[in-house]
Amino acid sequence: MRDYEEVTAFLGEWGPFQRLIFFLLSASIIPNGFNGMSVVFLAGTPEHRCLVPDTANLSSAWRNHSIPWVLQDGRRVPHSCRRYRLDTIANLSALGLEPGLDVDLEQLEQENCLDGWEYQQDVYLSTIVTEWDLVCENDWKTPLTASLFFVGVLMGSFVSGQLSDRFGRKNILFTTMAVQTGFSFLQIFSINWEMFTVLFVIVGMGQISNYVVAFILGTEILGKSVRIIFSTLGVCTFFAIGYMVLPLFAYFIRDWRMLLLALTLPGLLCVPLWWFIPESPRWLISQGRVSEAEEIIQKAAIKNSIAVPAVVFDPMELQELHSSKQPKVFILDLFRTRNIATITMMSVLLWMSTSVGYFALSLDAPNLHGDAYLNCFLSALIEVPAYFLAWLLLRTLPRRYIIAGVLFLGGGVLLLIQVVPADYNFLSIGLVMLGKFGVTSAFSMLYVFTAELYPTQVRNMAVGITSMASRVGSIIAPYFVYLGAYNRVLPYVVMGSLTVLIGIVTLFFPESFGVKLPETLEQMQKVKGFRCGKESRVSVEEEENSKVQITAF
Repeated sequence: MRDYEEVTAFLGEWGPFQRLIFFLLSASIIPNGFNGMSVVFLAGTPEHRCLVPDTANLSSAWRNHSIPWVLQDGRRVPHSCRRYRLDTIANLSALGLEPGLDVDLEQLEQENCLDGWEYQQDVYLSTIVTEWDLVCENDWKTPLTASLFFVGVLMGSFVSGQLSDRFGRKNILFTTMAVQTGFSFLQIFSINWEMFTVLFVIVGMGQISNYVVAFILGTEILGKSVRIIFSTLGVCTFFAIGYMVLPLFAYFIRDWRMLLLALTLPGLLCVPLWWFIPESPRWLISQGRVSEAEEIIQKAAIKNSIAVPAVVFDPMELQELHSSKQPKVFILDLFRTRNIATITMMSVLLWMSTSVGYFALSLDAPNLHGDAYLNCFLSALIEVPAYFLAWLLLRTLPRRYIIAGVLFLGGGVLLLIQVVPADYNFLSIGLVMLGKFGVTSAFSMLYVFTAELYPTQVRNMAVGITSMASRVGSIIAPYFVYLGAYNRVLPYVVMGSLTVLIGIVTLFFPESFGVKLPETLEQMQKVKGFRCGKESRVSVEEEENSKVQITAF
């Protein structure tokens, strides 16, 4: 029996129809780039200090010395969360005593910022932090905001696949686009932090669902030679383009509500795509809607200027396809033996740790020395060559060595930041960007590597479980950034150590490059450490078919 690839082979691989689908689906990912990282500016924390009201009746000298000084990163700065007791210094001011001359400031009693804070507006005019005073005793809410967004991403990961299987790829793609755009618009009218955060969780659910369904739809419509480029360079590069747009918008729009409006409106541009992006013919066939699938194939043939047969799908082949049953598998099959369980646990750690590094470095970019908007743009820009490098390396070199290599690169340069003098800001920023380059390259290779390790019957489940682990990593990533409040280099020391450690673990995976994909759990390779052992090579044609199977996930 011929499969779908053979039946539709007459369409060709890269005609006008395929090019249109490639670029439209990739373009639909652009809003994911700036929505997924928008929290870095929406929840930006400017420098702040306790507000001293005009009613305090202080002399100019005492007003200038009403905030205690602290040592931070080797320099003296005003305390962000404490001030001297106003009633005490008001009495001293009334007596005509001078601060530092007549009064030892270190002996004065301090208090919290009882009248609120004043925020510097040289970087941000307003953020949710300045609007709802998410600083000092409430500063825990800032990383929680980002974490809860990624909780929404985790929830969306659970449901997006099932919904697209039930209601169709196209319907769920545009529904999730509407969810992402609509609830992002509602966030503009948030009256408190709780409302903003609940809506942000729903935006996260729509964001990942849109990404996943666009990825599935593209891999099901495009041919095998285009599919791997779409899954590695197409969606990833256009995500990075959206990420690069974010700091450009944020630079010119410094108010968080207006910025959120500007980031929401481009979602409306996706509405016309409904009339250009078709439903997946594969999904229609699986639902018994063969005539609709044939109509899409015939329109594709016309667009490609190719003669199409009167009947595309033979009824007997379809009947045989629907009658074939796949064996049932369960999540416990990923832990059936010690070897399989070891590979699964190592994969979960690899995905989670790499995700922590990627998202922590992305969220921390505006906190680096120098211009916050330029740093964020560079963090997005560095992803494009990282994706190209990953694509080139995957074509020619062993998987575990290239993944471990880029992890060692990323983690090693992050560890070097602690020895860079505080005055060498450009060097520190360069090392962070190089670290982001290595972690991003590794992150983009994990889908291919994990899919190659597992047999057909549990491959989708294995990629799903490890992908869930990466969502958990993204949830805890904001708290790695939060460590910077205690020490400037602490986040990089922790991330660098974790990245190098997981790079070492990667060397203990079995090698999958050039090895025939396993079809059963018994055919899975053993954990062989640093030795590759003897591996069966496959022909170029078999390897290409393996890559095609991988990109379907």
